Amino acid sequence: MTLSFCEKVTNQLNSGVIVLDLDYRIVFWNNFLAIHANKQFKDVCDLSVYDVFPELPKRWFERKLNGVKQLNSPSFCSWEQRHHLFELPHTRPITTDSHYMAQNVTFTPIEDKGQLTHICILIEDVTDVCHYQTMLRKTLDDLAMANRIDGLTQVYNRKHWEECLAQEFARARRYDADLALIMFDLDHFKRINDNYGHQCGDMVLIETAKVIEELIRISDTFGRYGGEEFAVILPETGIAGALDVAEKIRQRIEDIALLFNEEPINVTTSIGVATIGDDDFRYEDLIAHADQALYEAKALGRNQVAVNKTLIACV
Repeated sequence: MTLSFCEKVTNQLNSGVIVLDLDYRIVFWNNFLAIHANKQFKDVCDLSVYDVFPELPKRWFERKLNGVKQLNSPSFCSWEQRHHLFELPHTRPITTDSHYMAQNVTFTPIEDKGQLTHICILIEDVTDVCHYQTMLRKTLDDLAMANRIDGLTQVYNRKHWEECLAQEFARARRYDADLALIMFDLDHFKRINDNYGHQCGDMVLIETAKVIEELIRISDTFGRYGGEEFAVILPETGIAGALDVAEKIRQRIEDIALLFNEEPINVTTSIGVATIGDDDFRYEDLIAHADQALYEAKALGRNQVAVNKTLIACV
């Protein structure tokens, strides 16, 4: 096998080809490397690959090469494992997160008379694949998020929130754990829409959601149940803890300083609290209890927290 024949073949490839001896010195590379690394072969011949590419992760790279030598079999590294090994600028007319081309890299042993003498490294430019798969993944993630999130308030929508409640309910039942549910809606919300318009009503819902998210734990699940009604799932929480959270929500909403067209908007909320009971066999039972308590809070004058038909906190 002569280099002149190899040059004729490899110089036609739209991939990089580097051949190393067993001391990792460069003994050949093709035009692709000469163009993208901006170095002619005569300038790198017999140099250590680390001198030409100091960015290489040396320990990882040598483990890869040692594996090829010991097993005498090819090895592979995809762009999904490492975006790139060699800092070679891409020339694609697209905007990416990296200045360097995404690479699939194959390490292949080369034998002469049954003895391993060299390692060939094939570098494929997969910048386009990386870019479009990344865009596709982001689009799919965005779609998945859109299916879970309420478009106005940016908290969980009812469908996803109920799925979370079903999971937490099943877990609480299985492990005999505490589980609490808070349901609340904004008092006289229709008046806000009628007096100030739906833009004001939307603003109130958005700001309400923001302040509630600041009050709850990462483990809690907050969602918009419908209209002006919201709900919070509190795992591992008994009645005392749930009532404490509910009262903080009630007080915080009452204290919100909202302005619409420079006019102050006063908002209060009525809250129902329920905890999982021995007679609750479905998560819908827990919703029904919390909803019943919510209507009791409204019947007793609004801006209150109620549980099990008992008024807990009021103005």
